[in-house]
Amino acid sequence: MIPQEKLDSLIARFETIEKAMETEMDAEEIVRLSKEHAELRPVVEAGRELTDARRQVEELGELAGSDDPEMAEMAGEELEELKTRIPEIEHALQIMLLPRDKADKSASVILEVRAGTGGDEAALFAGDLFRMYQRYTQINGWKMEIISASESDVGGYKEVQASVSGEGVFARLKFESGVHRVQRVPETETQGRVHTSAATVAMLPEPEEVDIEINESDLRVDVFRASGPGGQSVNTTDSAVRITHLPTGLVVSQQDEKSQHKNRAKAMKVLRARLYEAERARADAERAAERKGQVGSGDRSERIRTYNFPQSRVTDHRINLTLYKLDKVIAGEALDELVDALITQDQADRLAAMETDGS
Repeated sequence: MIPQEKLDSLIARFETIEKAMETEMDAEEIVRLSKEHAELRPVVEAGRELTDARRQVEELGELAGSDDPEMAEMAGEELEELKTRIPEIEHALQIMLLPRDKADKSASVILEVRAGTGGDEAALFAGDLFRMYQRYTQINGWKMEIISASESDVGGYKEVQASVSGEGVFARLKFESGVHRVQRVPETETQGRVHTSAATVAMLPEPEEVDIEINESDLRVDVFRASGPGGQSVNTTDSAVRITHLPTGLVVSQQDEKSQHKNRAKAMKVLRARLYEAERARADAERAAERKGQVGSGDRSERIRTYNFPQSRVTDHRINLTLYKLDKVIAGEALDELVDALITQDQADRLAAMETDGS
């Protein structure tokens, strides 16, 4: 049961923010309070509903003991309905009150898809996965911008990076990080044998400038002439940029733009996201004992999902969920079914962990 004192405290904080927002303040403070107000609103609405339901239980309890049989019967029926509804409200509220991954607030992610084992077939599969996320982005009304792409000779991608922005984008996509495996008959297979290939997916939350600071003195920036397939130069100026973050050894290169300035900006965007993700991974490792059962640790060495084309089957190994609608999943149309199940399992695991800690 959620203590009433906690609910009263949340409601009081929400009302304090509302009053403060009616006064004059600087733009930075307005933004900060507006964000907190937006985050608290659904929690407070559920809190008020729960508070009201608890109050009604007390009132109906008194009426149920009335000497008036008809009044007592009506109150008893309403009381039973409330006793059924209160646990549902509390459960929803408990989920809202779960500690949030700070990165869940990120409205932008760097999506990276890389071909793994399997040669040409892995590159084709990487292309399929990238198009799946492109379509999923469109369905959700998000925006995608390709940062860099290395296409395979047979189609698909050896590697592709894109920025995806929109409300709640990281919170929904974060469980996609990992090794995705495909089982199908390649177009080049003459005897109809099923091959297994893989591609890795990484979803890196894009931090705001204030989230991670990068000192210019920690960077080594090299410029060089961009090259295309086979090594031939694709322009005549030193527009390509390679940035090395000296403290960590992270290296990011960009050459898709003809402008050195634009390539540097893109490289810094990717570097910032990778440094932020590295810091998140370090913090997660420190809390590994507490989060042992959490779905989707983001470890890309872990096979997370298999796409079996002969059986039109998609299996997510973390939650043992199988869908026989591969065509709709790979088209992005049914990906929500997997995403929703992963989020639900994650919430259940964290609630269980909190209850264990509380006991």
